[in-house]
Amino acid sequence: MTDSDGFIAKKAHHEAKKSCQKTLDALDKDIKQIKLDIESTIQNDPYLKELYAYVESVKGVGPAIATELLIITNEFKDITDPKKLACHAGVVPFVYSSSQYKGKAKTSNKANKPLKALLHNGAMSAIQHTEELKAYYVRKTAEGKNEMLVINNICNKLIHRVFACVQRKEKYKDFYTPTVA
Repeated sequence: MTDSDGFIAKKAHHEAKKSCQKTLDALDKDIKQIKLDIESTIQNDPYLKELYAYVESVKGVGPAIATELLIITNEFKDITDPKKLACHAGVVPFVYSSSQYKGKAKTSNKANKPLKALLHNGAMSAIQHTEELKAYYVRKTAEGKNEMLVINNICNKLIHRVFACVQRKEKYKDFYTPTVA
């Protein structure tokens, strides 16, 4: 079953799929080559390899997020403050107000949306695999906080953890011990 069933003839659908398949295969091949090039660049540069290890040590931050953070921050040389990166990623709400009107706090529309999407996925992974962030998520949603607000807060926590690891030049250490009720 496909989306085009009933709209175009089966023969035309088959021909369109066949002609697109070559393009999709070529794109997949290009993507694999680019990933290999990025990986080899990181592995061949000792400084970049070290930074990458610090960034990826944070739970919830995988290869895609680590690579994106290294590129966006120019190896943490251009953006050296986690608050600035959080604003750039669109995970920090701003209050829109004037002298007469106080608006609701919202994230910026000018945010780097691909980075925000990656961080969102990382936050969802961190919620599943990190007891501390899972407890935070459950606590805040139980308090009635908006789920997306809590996820943005977790994205912000991930950014701050990454910067702490890079600034300290050490991998992330999880000291959290869950409290027994």
